[in-house]
Amino acid sequence: MTSVAQRLMGNPAFSQIYERLWRPVFTRGFSLGGSQTLDYDRALRAYLARPGERLVLDVACGPGNYSRDAASGLTGDGRYVGLDFSASMLEQAQRDHRDDRIAYVRGDAHRLPVPDASFDTVMCLAALYLIPDPLPVLDEMARVVKPGGELIVFTSVRSSIAAVPGADLVARLSGLRIFGRRELLDRFDDLGMTHVEQTITGVGQYVHARRPRV
Repeated sequence: MTSVAQRLMGNPAFSQIYERLWRPVFTRGFSLGGSQTLDYDRALRAYLARPGERLVLDVACGPGNYSRDAASGLTGDGRYVGLDFSASMLEQAQRDHRDDRIAYVRGDAHRLPVPDASFDTVMCLAALYLIPDPLPVLDEMARVVKPGGELIVFTSVRSSIAAVPGADLVARLSGLRIFGRRELLDRFDDLGMTHVEQTITGVGQYVHARRPRV
């Protein structure tokens, strides 16, 4: 059965307002009304925009929220590829973010259509909590990142408000997954990732990890 969240993401009208209206409000909600998530998001965008010849894969990219940031500093043969399952989100991304270094592809995050060890940066931002059976997506991200490359995830995390009776039921009905505090960290440990860092902002978490160099 398709969740409310999944139906929204596939709606062409919603894809038009997602980046400009819905997502800023939703992001602030991760900080429970504060600014921590927005502050970290600004710092992340600046980090993604640093100069360098990188291949970047954005898993569940939506309408291209991070496309320009991730592509703006790329040099040489650097390229950004955004992948999403929603055709309407990708159509919106292609309309809003035209650049020679940016490309979009429709695909399933559980079976990424790219070779092993092919990207320097693989990220999934504000999307993992919407994907059914999300943990295997981390496995796929680890598969396609190069040795020495990085994985970046922003998603939900259990906090005091998320532990309120009934919160899990509401999340399940809406299609939102609330991750345990160690859930992503343990998965990355099992995958052999190193330098795993977690930053919690309200009910959101940023996790950064690296694949060991051979």
